[in-house]
Amino acid sequence: MRKKVTIYEVAKKAEVAISTVSRVLNGSDNVSKSTKEKVQNTIKELNFRPQVNARKLASKEPQMLAIAVPSFTTPYFNEVLKGVKDEIKKMDLDIIMYNTGSKNPEEGVQNFFDRGTADAVILLSIDVSESVHELIQATQTPAVLVNSSHPAYNYFMLNDYRGGYLAGEHLVNQGFERLGMITSIVESKTSMERIRGFKDALKNYKMTIDSELFMSGDTTKHGGFTEEAGFEAIYKYEKLGKFPDAIFCSNDTQAVGAIYALSKLGMKVPDDIAIMGYDNLKLSKYLELTTIDQKMYTIGVQATKRLAEIILDPEDELCQTTIDPVLVKRGSTENKKA
Repeated sequence: MRKKVTIYEVAKKAEVAISTVSRVLNGSDNVSKSTKEKVQNTIKELNFRPQVNARKLASKEPQMLAIAVPSFTTPYFNEVLKGVKDEIKKMDLDIIMYNTGSKNPEEGVQNFFDRGTADAVILLSIDVSESVHELIQATQTPAVLVNSSHPAYNYFMLNDYRGGYLAGEHLVNQGFERLGMITSIVESKTSMERIRGFKDALKNYKMTIDSELFMSGDTTKHGGFTEEAGFEAIYKYEKLGKFPDAIFCSNDTQAVGAIYALSKLGMKVPDDIAIMGYDNLKLSKYLELTTIDQKMYTIGVQATKRLAEIILDPEDELCQTTIDPVLVKRGSTENKKA
């Protein structure tokens, strides 16, 4: 089967910008006659079949909403998707989910748009580079971003710095002095902001920051936000020969692995070491895990509502929101030695 021709290929062969091809497809007058003919001839030569987003939106037909996400198996993403799916039931929208892959999500997004199957999209934890921005604009696809930001789009950004700060502040207020953190081995904006917030809290409270107590596992799956990574980090502390009094894990999933590793070493939480996580996944309640709630389900609902609004009114004023997380105190950070 012949590979579907993309708008990129048309623009390249016609030696014009993607936006120029888009203007020709949409019947804009803002294109010279010669350029318009060149683009139309290239479209015919390549047998390019453009997306029908604009026609569907104008006719108010039932829409196909797509969720582009780096992974379906991460609990954090699943919580957001629950909110999206529950809200979508109230609307005249069908839904598809597209896994861009966590290694190169930008390439995955480009492949997604080339398929031309969706009329609107929510991009979850995917940064909008200039090439992705140009593609969204060229295809005129209504888009809402979750956990990334761009001045041209509606977005719901998570305040990871604030969450890291709340974690550090809580552990200090609990009376712990030697504080550590399990980080992710793969650097990302999310992980770096949580680290920065945590360290700033320690600095503001005049606490010693021991770089040796900032540990990551070796597992790179899901960027190092896994049970395996938390488990591995605890054994690195054991090999180091010193443990923190309290450990802030970059997410709840890491915390699960960390708690299991400590139990294998004969250590109890919080009697020997306090543990806290991040995300407030459902399981954290049953582990008595202190954590940071990002309101992920609510964000999924809000993002879907906003997308429905801009489908109806593409010229509506942008909604660009930063969501502040909240601390959820439970038994895993009780200071038994105080």
